[in-house]
Amino acid sequence: MIIEHVASMLELQIDGFGSPQTLHPTLVWDGQDAVLMDTGTPGQWGQIRTEMVRLGVPVGRLRAIVLTHQDIDHIGSLPEILQETGAGIHVYAHPLEKPYIEGELPLMKATMEHMAWQLEGLPEEERRRIVSSLIANLPKGRVDRTLADGQVLPYCGGIEVIYTPGHTPGHLSLYLHRSKTLIAGDSMFSINGKLMGPHRPSTPDMAGAVRSLQRFLNYGIESVICYHGGLVRGRIRNQLEELISMD
Repeated sequence: MIIEHVASMLELQIDGFGSPQTLHPTLVWDGQDAVLMDTGTPGQWGQIRTEMVRLGVPVGRLRAIVLTHQDIDHIGSLPEILQETGAGIHVYAHPLEKPYIEGELPLMKATMEHMAWQLEGLPEEERRRIVSSLIANLPKGRVDRTLADGQVLPYCGGIEVIYTPGHTPGHLSLYLHRSKTLIAGDSMFSINGKLMGPHRPSTPDMAGAVRSLQRFLNYGIESVICYHGGLVRGRIRNQLEELISMD
C-alpha cells in the first residue's frame, strides 16, 4: 500500500560548541521515495541512518536532499551521505548558497564573530581552537539542481519552495501541501512548542528575516518544524502575526 506521505522530524544529538544541542532535520517519505531536508553537522550520517531505520525507511529509497542553507549544522554530513549513497541522490539548494556548499567560497558564518553566541562561556583558547578546526575542515558537497521561489518538487505530493532570506542570503523554507506542514529551517526557532521568530544572534539581516515571515501568512500552515526547537502546532497564523508585529 502506498501511503500519502509522512513528514518525520529527526532528532540528532550534538555535543558541540560548548553545550549539548538537538537538531531537527526532516525526513519526508511516501512509501516509495524519501527526501531529507538538511543533514546535521559533520559526523551525523550514522545518527540519520539510525533514525531512518527506526522509522522503517530504507536508506536505498533516499532520492533527494534539500538544503535550506549553507550553515555547517545543516550541510555538515552531506559529504558522508553522498560518499555512501553514490550518484543516485539529487541535492537541491538556492543558487546563492551553492558556491558555499560546494566549497568555492568559505561558509559565511565560519568565523569567530558569527560564532560568538555559540561559544559564549568557553575560554578564549578553546573558542579559537574550535573555530580554527572548523575553518580547516569545512564540509564540501555538491548541488545538482538549484531552486527558485515557488517551485514545487515532485516528491511526496508536492514540496513547495519558499524563498526566505535573512538568516542567509539564499535561505529556503519548504511547504508540504498534503499535510500543511512548514519546514522552517532557521527562518524561525521554537521553545517548548512556541514559535520564537528569527534568532537574532545568528541572523545577519533581521529586517529581511522578518519580511520572510510575512510570506508564511499566504499558506494554510497547521504545523511547523523548526530545525532548532522542533515541532510547533496550533495557532500558527496567530503566532506568526505576533512575531511580525513584535519586530
